This record gives sequence, structure tokens and C-alpha cells, in this order.
Amino acid sequence: MARDLRTLKILFIARATLYSSPGGDTVQIDSTAKYLRKLNVHVDIKMANEQIKYSTYDLLHFFNIIRPADILWHVKASKKPYVISTIFVDYSEYDQYHRKDTLGYVSKFLPADLIEYAKVIARMIKNGEKINSWDYLLKGHKSSIQYLIKNAKCLLPNSTSEYNRLYAAYRTPQKYFVIPNAIDTERFYASDSETHERHNLLSVARIEGRKNQLNLIRAVRNSPYELYIVGKPSPNNLSYYEACLKETTSNIHFIGHLTQEQVSIYYQQAKVHILPSWFETTGLSTLEAAIMGCNIVITNKGDTQEYFGEHAYYCDPESPESIRQAIDAAYKAPSNEALRELILKNYIWEKTAQKTLEAYLSVLSFD
Repeated sequence: MARDLRTLKILFIARATLYSSPGGDTVQIDSTAKYLRKLNVHVDIKMANEQIKYSTYDLLHFFNIIRPADILWHVKASKKPYVISTIFVDYSEYDQYHRKDTLGYVSKFLPADLIEYAKVIARMIKNGEKINSWDYLLKGHKSSIQYLIKNAKCLLPNSTSEYNRLYAAYRTPQKYFVIPNAIDTERFYASDSETHERHNLLSVARIEGRKNQLNLIRAVRNSPYELYIVGKPSPNNLSYYEACLKETTSNIHFIGHLTQEQVSIYYQQAKVHILPSWFETTGLSTLEAAIMGCNIVITNKGDTQEYFGEHAYYCDPESPESIRQAIDAAYKAPSNEALRELILKNYIWEKTAQKTLEAYLSVLSFD
């Protein structure tokens, strides 16, 4: 007899700063939990720095494999089966060639995993982020990730491209299920009959070097465009935020962090949404903007083409000129109805939750 899903208990464990410094993973975690609960699955969300009673849960679900120090402690302490939504972002190009601080300098000479290890130590010293796992300190960053991959029940990357990059980096095979990022149709959906004029440019992302708001500003400063930048500065990137402010002209507006309900208003008023990051696994705000009728400009680095194919305007994040050319082309084009249909068919949280549940059931044994 199949198990009653109401007795299935899943624990999400996320980074300690999930809500104090919200990002795309915040939306992914909250939305996946919301729609799993609609499938009668019991889901709790805990931060990595919390004390947890593991015994009541059937499965642990971790996020962000690039933060193994957050995961190792719970894996060892719980002795529970686990899966990982990898969200495998590659910071190496940005760190090596575009960071202007000490870490950027040493990144030119040291392996990427050693740099990530140094970042963990720096966050502990600078921000007081506790490292619970002595195992991580002893193993190092690369070996910790390899251990987590090897011992997981399965991995849940956002795309096949993401898994292929992870395997190329760590050469540790593991069963995986592609669980795409998605949009919430209860919050984001533009009517087909919507005809109001759109004039603005919009960029929704946490303000940090990897998201590349500075080159976006350089692309449109003193232009006829009105650009609205929605997002909260990352606590580790306040100097970058100051650099952005220094180059801002009167046509560029910083709005701060908004709820999903609030940001939907900005999507409705924008003609083009731009996410010119140095790297994106998906570009979650790009999906949301597209379903709301925006044309989209997105980085050509990462896994974005697996999601958007020919329906996006791609830019080189290193070049303000490339960003501006993509914006100009997207601004002149009509709204892309084919992209909206593609998203509604493939990238909605109801389907993502169903695929996540199927992954859970495939790796758990029930009597």
C-alpha cells in the first residue's frame, strides 16, 4: 500500500542568512515548500545555525552545495538520508577578473575551491557566521563537496547543464533529478488582454558584484531609459553598493527589497527586465518578469540558455556596450507571447513541487 503523503515529513535546511539577505534561493525554498504542502506533504524550514530535532523527519533537503560548511554538520549529526538542491553557482570568473578587493587579487593565483574556503573563514571573522562543522575545516571545501555528493540520496539541480558543470568540477557521479526553477502563478500572471503602455527598465536581484548592477548602470546612465533596480545590498558587498551609487545618474532608481506581491507591480510597468550577471543558474526574476509580459535581457554565462533558448536577448556581462545593445533590441521588440507559453507549460511551481515529490519517493523506502 502506498504511504499516505500526510505522514511524510521533510525538513528544508537553508543558509542562516536566508531571510536577512534574501535572494533567489529564498524564493525557491519558500515556493517549493508552499506547493509541496498543497500536495499534503509536511515541510518545515530551518536555518543552518538552528538546533534541530532530526528524529521526526523522513528526509533532509539541503540547498546551496557551494556552502558545504552549512550542510556537513547536519549530515553527520542527524544520520538521516538527504538530498541537495545544488544551486551550483560558479563565482570563479568574477572573483578572478572583476573583484577589486584582496580576495579578488589572490583569486588570480589560487584554485576556486580554496577561495571559497577562504570566504567561509572571512564570513566567520567579519560577520560572525558560525562554522559548526570541524569536519569542513579539516576536509577543506572541495573534499567536503565531494563527500556530500557521494553520500546524498540524490541531487536536485535546476538544469541538466548545472549537473554537468558540477560533475566536471568534482568528478563525483550521483543520481540526479532536474528540478527547474519556476514562477508562482498566484502572484505573477499578466492578462493576455493587458494593453497598457510599458516604458521602464527593471532589474530585480540582490545587489552584489556577481549580479553586475554596476555595468548595467554604466550601460544606461544618462540615457532616455528609466531604470529601476529592486533588491537589497548583500552584507558582504556594501562597498560594491556604494560604487553603484557613485555612478548612478538621475534616470536610475534604487528601490530596495520588495515582497513578491510588491515587485509584481514593477514587472507590470517594465518593458524590459535585465539580469546581466557574471553567472546565473536560472535567473529566477527573469522567469517572473517574462510571465508578466517583460522582454528579457540576461547573461550569456551559466545555464540560462537551457531555460530561455531563442526567446531571450543575451548579453556579455563584461561589456556595458553589449548590455546596452541587448536592451535596445529588447525594448524595440513586441512582448514575447511564445516565452510566456513556454514558462506556463514547463516552469510553474506546481510542476516543480510534483517533480520534487517524485524525487523524494524514488529515494525513500516505505513499508
